[in-house]
Amino acid sequence: MDNKTVILTTLNAAWATPGSVIDLFIDSFRRGIGTSSLVKHLVIISFDGKAYKRCAEIHPYCFALVTDNVDFSQEKRFLTAGYLEMMWRRLDFLRLVLEKGYNFIFSDADIIWFRSPFPHFYPDGDFQIACDHYVGNATDLRNIANGGFNYVKSNNQSIEFYKFWYSSRLRYPGYHDQDVFNFIKHDPYVTDIGLTIKFLSTTYFGGICEPSGDFNEVCTMHANCCVGLQSKLHDLRIIMEDWRDYMSMPPSLKEFGAFSWRVPQNCRCNNLGI
Repeated sequence: MDNKTVILTTLNAAWATPGSVIDLFIDSFRRGIGTSSLVKHLVIISFDGKAYKRCAEIHPYCFALVTDNVDFSQEKRFLTAGYLEMMWRRLDFLRLVLEKGYNFIFSDADIIWFRSPFPHFYPDGDFQIACDHYVGNATDLRNIANGGFNYVKSNNQSIEFYKFWYSSRLRYPGYHDQDVFNFIKHDPYVTDIGLTIKFLSTTYFGGICEPSGDFNEVCTMHANCCVGLQSKLHDLRIIMEDWRDYMSMPPSLKEFGAFSWRVPQNCRCNNLGI
């Protein structure tokens, strides 16, 4: 974008098959309110050759992030060794994006976009992140963050934070980046480097863990708190159906606000952080 902001998502072969997660993701931009123009700022980061080939068939901006001697093409179940390695590889790459001077919105591909998120970002936030559970205050560290959606400005504070975050994986072996963030957000070093963290309300950035209750305000919905590709796909498709039903309603009924999500179904929201 004009202010050097790019939208990023990641993809491996398991999520790239026709009719799978990436198709729902891109389709949501086309069906959202004021989101279709954002697709031209989206770069899909592919973890393997199959994902890159599929990306090139459906989208003009693809980046091949190859890791030697590691196969990221298969579905990576939550907290397996392959899953953890892929998440930390992603995080280190995002640091490089910041170092090149680009702000970014990072969005997991299992997130449906309904509206532009920019009106709901804070002008004074260096690092802004969605939540599995939002306590009602954007600066309260008791918010349970979800690393699947964040907006980060490229500056010295954010670059230093990403270095600190990545290095902290060694202090917390066996944990993924999201859990480690929820540990280190309390670390005095984060205050020392001057990073301003803002947590994004689930009113606008909801998910299976804590769905947005207002169709007239929601920007994104995430298939978080959900293990397994097929469960995610099932509930994401229902989310898209719910949105289409909402969009077909007359304005008077939309304003009444009586519409609600039919999820979770195959997904379950009893384990925050998944």
